[in-house]
Amino acid sequence: MQQGVPSYSKIWQVSYPIILSLLAQNIINVIDTAFLGRVGEVELGASAIAGIFYMAVFMLGFGFSIGTQIMIARRNGENRHKLIGSIFDQSAYFFLLLGLIIFIFIYFFGAPVLKLIVSSDNIFQASKAYLHIRVWGIFLAFGNLAFRALFVGVTQTKALGYSAVIMAVTNIVFDYLLIFGHYGFPQMGIAGAALASVFSEAVSFVFFILYARGKLDVKKCQLFKFPKIDFVIIKSTLSISTYLMIQYFLSVATWFSFFAIIEQMGERPLAVSNIVRSIYMVLVIPIMGLSTATTSLVSNAIGEGFVEDVMSIINRIVKIGLFSVVPFVLLIWLIPEHLIRIYTNDFSLIADTIPSLKVISGAIIFFAVAFVVFSGVSGTANTKTALGIEIITLVFYLAFLYWVVILRNVDVSVAWTSEYIYMGGLATLSYLYLLKGNWRLKKI
Repeated sequence: MQQGVPSYSKIWQVSYPIILSLLAQNIINVIDTAFLGRVGEVELGASAIAGIFYMAVFMLGFGFSIGTQIMIARRNGENRHKLIGSIFDQSAYFFLLLGLIIFIFIYFFGAPVLKLIVSSDNIFQASKAYLHIRVWGIFLAFGNLAFRALFVGVTQTKALGYSAVIMAVTNIVFDYLLIFGHYGFPQMGIAGAALASVFSEAVSFVFFILYARGKLDVKKCQLFKFPKIDFVIIKSTLSISTYLMIQYFLSVATWFSFFAIIEQMGERPLAVSNIVRSIYMVLVIPIMGLSTATTSLVSNAIGEGFVEDVMSIINRIVKIGLFSVVPFVLLIWLIPEHLIRIYTNDFSLIADTIPSLKVISGAIIFFAVAFVVFSGVSGTANTKTALGIEIITLVFYLAFLYWVVILRNVDVSVAWTSEYIYMGGLATLSYLYLLKGNWRLKKI
């Protein structure tokens, strides 16, 4: 075996806590969607629109966290541990500023922007109610992202799994209490789902602080010193993160565009798509975890001097990803009704959702390859190239979506074939770059 290529067990050791954390986070989404599906189709559709709108601007912070993770992983691979704390502390300052900017934007301008996009007044009002509460958790969410970058960067990912379980339990409990108003709590509907998410983020943030102080070598990594602002470190992190921030924002903004276009088809297609989205995101959790691990493992390998092993690492993780999604594809074809019934008891809605769900079953296979390979590009720190790949792919994705939905007025299940365009383009362009590009010369 090549010296720089981690074993399958090592890849799994790094990946499974991330997968657990993503699983717990997506259980939150499933529970939110399932509860709101019992409230009504308007709330079900609004949670998709408002949730993805929030996620689009949140992804600016997520992109910065991946850049921070890459920097920490590279220093960890180089055994320059004292610099890890400086990167983390300076990133925390930037997260605080970015959180304030996003809070102001969503709280004061989020509703007017939604009003321009959403045609149904019922969905608009429900979306606004969700956003005005959800936005208060942005600072906590960004704090969690900073810790996520730290733990993944040093490949100590168990904290993510523990935190996610705590977060999921907190969210489920408060969803039950606040959406329906049980045990004397106010019946808040969709606003209750938003408040439950804020509470779960707060609990997760407190856990991360305690875990980091108890489990990490704070002195060795010089963590939590919080010296004066060092613009050199922030600028260095931003040199990688800026392209990732734009990339992730555009990716989720395009996802938001998908739902905004579907919303023009009516409340039923939007409800169908929200159920499909929720199932889709749960079933690709192993790939999301593996792709996050890919970024860290590639960056660590380059830091250790194993540049020529990068493609072997990526190909090994792709194999694990393909193997992991086969059972989920079989589930979609064997018991689609049971998967959908988690979200709704409406038999007509279940019947309308099945065709779209079967369409995305094949896209999951593409996902297994595309996201791992694309994360490999980011792991090389060539984030400008990754952004270019994302933009090219999204242009074709949106053009296809506009053609089939707006110009052809197809069924919602056909609209979901756009995922094949996106995943196929992402995989092809990423592989070509890794095989032919000059990423080996990148220094950070």
